[in-house]
Amino acid sequence: MYQWRKFEFFEEKLAGKCSIPEEVAGKIESCSSGRGKIVLGCDDGTVSLLDRGLKFNYGFQAHSSSVLFVQQLKQRNYVVTVGEDEQVSPQLSAMCLKVFDLDKMQPEGSSTMSPDCIQILRIFTNQFPEAKITSFLVLEEAPPILLIAIGLDNGCIYCIKGDIARERITRFKLQVDNISDKSNSSITGLGFRMDGQALQLFAVTPTSVSLFSLQSQPPRRHTLDQIGCNVNSVTMSDRSELIIGRPEAVYFYEVDGRGPCWAFEGEKKFLGWFRGYLLCVIADQRNGKNTFNIYDLKNRLIAHSLVVKEVSHMLCEWGNIILIMADKTALCTGEKDMESKLDMLFKKNLYTVAINLVQSQQADAAATAEVLRKYGDHLYGKQDYDEAMAQYIHTIGHLEPSYVIQKFLDAQRIHNLTNYLEKLHEKGLASKDHTTLLLNCYTKLKDVEKLNVFIKSDDGEHKFDVETAIRVCRAANYHEHAMYVAKKAGRHELYLKILLEDLGRYEEALLYISSLEPGQAGVTVKEYGKILIEHKPVETIEILMKLCTEEGDQTKRGTSNGTYLSMLPSPVDFLNIFIHHPQSLMDFLEKYTNKVKDTPAQVEIHNTLLELYLSSDLNFPSISLFDIGGDVNLKTRRPSGVVVMSKAKSNGKVSAEHDDLTKEKDRLGRLEKGLQLLKSAWPSEMEHPLFDVDLAIILCEMNSFKEGLLYLYEKMKLYKEVIACYMQAHDHDGLIACCKKLGDSGKGGDPSLWADLLMYFGELGEDCSKEVKEVLTYIERDDILPPIIVLQALSRNPCLTLSVIKDYIARKLEQESKLIEEDRRSIEKYQILMRAVNREETSAMRKEIQDLRTNARIFQLSKCTACTFTLDLPAVHFMCMHSFHQRCLGDNEKECPECAPEYRSVLEMKRNLEQNSRDQDCFFQKVKSSKDGFSVIAEYFGKGIISKTSNGPTGSLRSGSTASSSGF
Repeated sequence: MYQWRKFEFFEEKLAGKCSIPEEVAGKIESCSSGRGKIVLGCDDGTVSLLDRGLKFNYGFQAHSSSVLFVQQLKQRNYVVTVGEDEQVSPQLSAMCLKVFDLDKMQPEGSSTMSPDCIQILRIFTNQFPEAKITSFLVLEEAPPILLIAIGLDNGCIYCIKGDIARERITRFKLQVDNISDKSNSSITGLGFRMDGQALQLFAVTPTSVSLFSLQSQPPRRHTLDQIGCNVNSVTMSDRSELIIGRPEAVYFYEVDGRGPCWAFEGEKKFLGWFRGYLLCVIADQRNGKNTFNIYDLKNRLIAHSLVVKEVSHMLCEWGNIILIMADKTALCTGEKDMESKLDMLFKKNLYTVAINLVQSQQADAAATAEVLRKYGDHLYGKQDYDEAMAQYIHTIGHLEPSYVIQKFLDAQRIHNLTNYLEKLHEKGLASKDHTTLLLNCYTKLKDVEKLNVFIKSDDGEHKFDVETAIRVCRAANYHEHAMYVAKKAGRHELYLKILLEDLGRYEEALLYISSLEPGQAGVTVKEYGKILIEHKPVETIEILMKLCTEEGDQTKRGTSNGTYLSMLPSPVDFLNIFIHHPQSLMDFLEKYTNKVKDTPAQVEIHNTLLELYLSSDLNFPSISLFDIGGDVNLKTRRPSGVVVMSKAKSNGKVSAEHDDLTKEKDRLGRLEKGLQLLKSAWPSEMEHPLFDVDLAIILCEMNSFKEGLLYLYEKMKLYKEVIACYMQAHDHDGLIACCKKLGDSGKGGDPSLWADLLMYFGELGEDCSKEVKEVLTYIERDDILPPIIVLQALSRNPCLTLSVIKDYIARKLEQESKLIEEDRRSIEKYQILMRAVNREETSAMRKEIQDLRTNARIFQLSKCTACTFTLDLPAVHFMCMHSFHQRCLGDNEKECPECAPEYRSVLEMKRNLEQNSRDQDCFFQKVKSSKDGFSVIAEYFGKGIISKTSNGPTGSLRSGSTASSSGF
């Protein structure tokens, strides 16, 4: 003990001067604490309660005589006392146990208050004979169950268990030993211990330490030691260890026997436990003084030491240790805060003690790290770098790493810095900069072995930033390490970047891509495809074919080919990698279209192929379209005035001409492929093509691809644009052949093309008699234009003579004369017939009108037209000779139900005719599409759709007729 350091980790509270209040008049026999108050039991039978600062709260009379034991419960606000009351009869003992409920107060007078005594129990009965009580302890089990242990001077322990307030209790007795000498067999201390669900009770006598297992019936006793202690030298630690104090030492006991022993000499007057500290009041036999010591057993130091007067009681409350002296003075001692204790240790450079202190008192990690940092700074100042780094490593996670790194960068202690950075990575707290620094340390030290351990660790996940590690290894030319990290982390793009950009291993890169999953392979090809296409175009195209076709993953083929293809990458996704290699792009797309006939991206693929096929020079789509015209001009403007050349220039010209021939041959081949693509991508059974028609037309026009343009116009039924192409080229034979093909109405053609062709020859300004005669033959055959239009059209061409159309005009005049004569005869015939018919109908109608005006109409129907029952009144008769019951008609029925439908159909027809008269587009369309437009006009006049409207007599006649009809 004399080797232990002494510190003042505790200080006196309440200014060091406090005492028991004067209201506590009697001698203090017992005390207890809990729930923020101190309970004192006196020899006059009173119980007093003190608040914080030892201020008197209130007191009450608990027993008539002395209060031997008192205990304040923690879970409920109960006070349990043991004391003497007046003896009622000689057979009953005066010793009794009382339970007071401090939450229920009963007024005893005007000035004092006493709690409600909820139960009084006689401790001694016939089965439990009376003896002197030497120890007392209450255990709170699950409320409201209490377990009370009462130790006697004869070695017995009386136990009372149950709901004390309701007196639902059981009693049993425990026997420690049968020693006849009461001085050695009295129970000097008790202690409960909960081991899981098992309840155990320590019992101490001056000569033994025993343990009772209360779960078994009857309870089993186990002797732990053959030595004991006196009263007040027994306590329990916070880990449920029994502690006893003897003159030679302090002993700790577990359930299996004696534990550690601490050799503190001197008689132990009082023993206690407070927040991990051992409290001892030790009597020094040499000078007769009492010393109050507070021991920190974990750190082997004396946290406080003070000479005190004679102590009568020791207890703990409000975070303080309270010693009550025999003269009723009190000493209140409290622990200093952690900061004050650490400052005290730091001033003495006792850093190891400070570290042990914060760890033993379970301080937060930040406080521990701060102590370790100061200790590390202290060692660093002493140039003990290795030990300083050991302390700094313990601060990882709390101390900013840059604080440590800066120190060891300045000191050029690269080995220590490497060690710190390794630990930082092991705990997963390293940043990208830390990884960079550690790898730089390895490379500077040329420590390949440690670099291998760091990079190729087999603990599963990497404890560093992958990208940073790869970047540093590449910069230091450790390419194999960088590749290992990238491959293990699944960073395929970085792995390929090293292979392609740093090492130039194109074949290995292609093999690696082939081994990846299709999705990952597609991503990597998109990123590095440009390099691969430049150096290994054929192999790269093979990989793309595997990705984009069914060869990529045979296991994913389903029953629906279209569904499977929609899951595959599209060739359109990889177009950008061919930006400088259009020939490779064309090869790839041709292979794909030959293998896959139906794909969601078919339109985009065909558009790209068309752009490649039709370009004058094979360029990447939409990249150099503006250069095409310049190239064409250069080809057409060949120099013709150069006669004398040197041999070198002559050879250069021959080589250039050979190149031009090769390019021209290649261009013609691509144009042929383009035409085949246009035809194959727009079969006759499809309404819409598998390419963008507008784009195709633009490409054909820009590249002067006449065959493709004519094919597209013909498929789109733009026949006028077709013949416009021939007109622009002055191809008369082609024009006539095209009109023969496209102008036949019987085959769905447009006969108006002949009219356009005639107009073209009329405005040509050159002799084209042969062509005009052939055109007139088809115009006359299909009766496309009237002769007057033909004459007007051809009259504009001064090179044409009347002999060209002489025969045509003669035939048309003869044909018209015959038609006029036939029409005249037909008119005369129909006029004679119509006069006879109209005369009879008019006569009949006039007679009927006269009859309606002058004669009464007699209705002779006897049955209702609707229900066919006998007609009775009220009845309704119509002028059409139909009769109805009034009940058979609707409320607003003003016309005959039988005749109304026919009448309405006539009105509906009239409304339709009037509506058609407003539809001018329909009228002109019929006139245009009919061979005889005059017949259409005559039909409209005959139906009354086209009529002369005026405000004259005709209007009056119409209104009068309508009125008459309505009246009818």
